Amino acid sequence: MNQLPTYGGQAVIEGVMMRGARAVAIAMRAPDKRIVLHTEKLSGIYKSRLTKIPFLRGLVVLWDALGLGMRALTISANVQTGEDEKLEGPALYLTLGLSLAFGIGLFFLLPAGAGWLFERVFAPLTALNATGLAWIGNLLEGVARLALLIGYIYAIGQIEDIKRVFAYHGAEHKTINAFEAGEELTPENVARYSLEHPRCGTAFLLTLILVSILIFTLLGPMPLLWRLVTRVLLIPVLAALAYEYIRWTAAHMGNPFVHWLVKPNMALQRLTTREPSLDMLEVAIASFEAMRLEEQNQGDKVIV
Repeated sequence: MNQLPTYGGQAVIEGVMMRGARAVAIAMRAPDKRIVLHTEKLSGIYKSRLTKIPFLRGLVVLWDALGLGMRALTISANVQTGEDEKLEGPALYLTLGLSLAFGIGLFFLLPAGAGWLFERVFAPLTALNATGLAWIGNLLEGVARLALLIGYIYAIGQIEDIKRVFAYHGAEHKTINAFEAGEELTPENVARYSLEHPRCGTAFLLTLILVSILIFTLLGPMPLLWRLVTRVLLIPVLAALAYEYIRWTAAHMGNPFVHWLVKPNMALQRLTTREPSLDMLEVAIASFEAMRLEEQNQGDKVIV
């Protein structure tokens, strides 16, 4: 039996982006209720041999996916405002860099500083040696990082506009789940499928955080400067490990142990998805079908 194509996507403003092996499509609900479509070929990096090398492929694809996601958000915003502002070149990378800096500062450096402070404050109050205290401090750092992630997602999920984005996120998952089940893609059919999907970016984030708890705890005691430096330098390593884990679990979901293993990842997706309406599902299906058509027009195989 042929392997199913591996598709992914992302919710955007009033729409959904769907990415295949060679093409990407964005479908958006315009203010006049029309569905506006945008399709383009993926960059050549997706055909590179680098995408076949374990661990390295995750970094390559994730970096490009970040830029692609930023452009998709800009396109969807333009549809809503009627403007034609482009985000590419230096502007794209500046925006991406600032976003990454904010994320690294909030989810990595802040917990690392808090863990180091815990060790300094409690060192005179405990009989533990430096290694034992560092182990506890690193563990608490990881717990703080996880709490920040969950709290941040929950907080932004209370914003009405973000709730709609999360509903489109649910529509994206349902559409891919329905396709992978061999279902005819109609809003009514797709609505019956799950909001969760094992390859979701939310699952990747949780996995990255959990891996960071393990890796950073093993590093032991170190000065504040080196603690902060290692948290930044090891992010690519954590991302590569998390990507391979998500890829492996998604390919073995039929295994009962793996199905149990991914339950935390699937549970966290309840914070980043909402039940979509039928018109939102219509947009997600339009994006998916436009992406598939673009790949067929390119004459490329879509099985990856």
